[in-house]
This record gives sequence, structure tokens and C-alpha cells, in this order.
Amino acid sequence: MAEALTPEQLTSAIGTEIGCSPWRQVTQPMIDLFADATDDHQFIHVDPERAARETPFGGTIAHGFLTLSLLSTLAYETLPKVQGATMGINYGFDRVRFVAPVKAGARVRARFVLDDADIRPSGRILLTYSVTLEIENGGRPALTAKWLTLAVLEEPVKAVS
Repeated sequence: MAEALTPEQLTSAIGTEIGCSPWRQVTQPMIDLFADATDDHQFIHVDPERAARETPFGGTIAHGFLTLSLLSTLAYETLPKVQGATMGINYGFDRVRFVAPVKAGARVRARFVLDDADIRPSGRILLTYSVTLEIENGGRPALTAKWLTLAVLEEPVKAVS
């Protein structure tokens, strides 16, 4: 993981890729646990034999929301911290697109481009990322998203000019 960045370093990094996560395997047990947690037991996720027979995927695929939820841990493992931040808060998404299915057993990783670092009047920093979740050896990404997070700072900062 990179060193913690100051607000000035963050604003200088706008428009650049500031993190690429390690690969993470999406296993069938992970998919099954997600199905249990969300009550989404559609056969394309939890029945490998039927999914192999009746879908174009050749087996089960991860829930789109499972792949989206992996961004939290991939970001935590990858993105530099904000200097003086006491916590980060998921602020939501402006856009999410599920581009390609993630087959059980596939590996994924996330690339994070910092689109903006807006120092709010509260002194919190609203970070906007363009995120691409890549599938190893895949032609298209699993998903693309505009992700917003808030860095809550111990000592609020003033806007950087």
C-alpha cells in the first residue's frame, strides 16, 4: 500500500491511476455465501451443472453486486490513505455498468483513477474514482464505475487552490 497522501498531493494526482489491486479469485464458495447473504439463489450463480447446461457461460457466474462489493476490499488493500483521515465513508456511485460476467474461479483486480479530490466546506474530502474491475485474461472488464468516497479528517482542511 502506498504512503498516505496529503490533500495537496491528492489534488496533484487528479487524472492519474493511483492504484491497481492484486488479483483476487472469485470462488464458488464465495458466490454461494453471497447468495445466502442476499437471498439471491438464481441457478446461474449456485448450480454449476445446470448453469453449464442452460447458460452461455459454461458454468456459474458471480452476482454483479458481489463483484461490485469487492471494490471495498480491493480499495482498502490498494489505495493510498489520506493523511490525517480518521475514516473513509462510501458515499455512493454516480454510475455502475456490469460489462462482462465473472465466472466462478476467475480472478479479478481493480484499477483506480482519481477523477477529483474536492475539499468540502466541512473539511472532508470527496474523492471521485473511475474504477475498472478487470477479469484476468478477459477481453472486457467485469464492471466500470464512478465511485465516490468521503475522507473524514481529524483536523478539517481548507480548500487547496
